[in-house]
Amino acid sequence: MPKMKTHSGAKKRFRVTGSGDVKYKHSGARHILTKKTTKRKRNLRQTGILRETEVYHVKRMLVLA
Repeated sequence: MPKMKTHSGAKKRFRVTGSGDVKYKHSGARHILTKKTTKRKRNLRQTGILRETEVYHVKRMLVLA
């Protein structure tokens, strides 16, 4: 059986931390920023931690599970 290939879109969007959490960049911070509050834009700059229900699927795409 051949090797599993990593999902190209997933490897660009997610990083796995040392403790096994999955980090991602928030969406919505690219354009149409004038109507968004400063607080909202500031919070979008931070990385998010993926919910436990979705971690399994992302790790499968990254061929870690």
